[in-house]
Amino acid sequence: MTPGRAEEIARNRALWAVVNERFTGPAAAAQWGRAEVVWGLFAVPDRELGVLGDVRGLDVLELAAGTAYCSAWLARGGARPVALDLSAEQLATARALQRGTGPAFPLLQADAERVPLVDGSFDLVVSEHGAAAWCDPERWLPEAARLLRPGGRLVFLTNSLLSALCVPDDEGVATDRLHRAQRSVHHVTWPGGGSEFHPSHGEWIRLLRGSGFVVEALHEIYAPADATDHPWYEIVSPEWARQWPAEELWVARAQRPGLSRSTR
Repeated sequence: MTPGRAEEIARNRALWAVVNERFTGPAAAAQWGRAEVVWGLFAVPDRELGVLGDVRGLDVLELAAGTAYCSAWLARGGARPVALDLSAEQLATARALQRGTGPAFPLLQADAERVPLVDGSFDLVVSEHGAAAWCDPERWLPEAARLLRPGGRLVFLTNSLLSALCVPDDEGVATDRLHRAQRSVHHVTWPGGGSEFHPSHGEWIRLLRGSGFVVEALHEIYAPADATDHPWYEIVSPEWARQWPAEELWVARAQRPGLSRSTR
């Protein structure tokens, strides 16, 4: 790992320690306690998209899980999840929620770019606003492929490319104008924020194929007609997201076993 990337990861970890303070109360409990899997800022139910389907009996790894609410939803659906995150603070919140409401499942503090788990251990790797934005796709996608069994699926949600292009230079909420060049957001450090990755669609396809995946679907997520402001995440407004996709939900399938990495 280059010194520059190590510094970015440290900066992101510090940022999420601060953000975690917003998740230690009712907001975290409300997310954790949902009865079904939903996607994104506006909680679009998976049953409407038909992405995950029946997860009963599946071994699932959630990358960059945060407070692990997605793993909790999957566990209630009968899956066997492992939730991985770099932030000790986020995982502490997840442990408190496990003790308070359940369900219980393994929590692992680690970097999604260097996962300390055995090849071919999972049927499904999932990440909801986690690895796709915060981790280097040149590193975390090969790791996801390595960890999946042949034919296993990768499902990840991230900000739409368009939303990243429409955020003003001083951050804030996306507007109806392009404020950034497309190539500039592939790897961007926001003013006062963390370092993120927002590849173009062509780049995502190239990176996925290069890691041994076949893309099965790309769902563009809009805000429902009755959507209201997210309680704390402010990159797009409901009005913006009813006109343009706020998020992208990618589905890919592993076509060959991932290669072991001697450097992990």
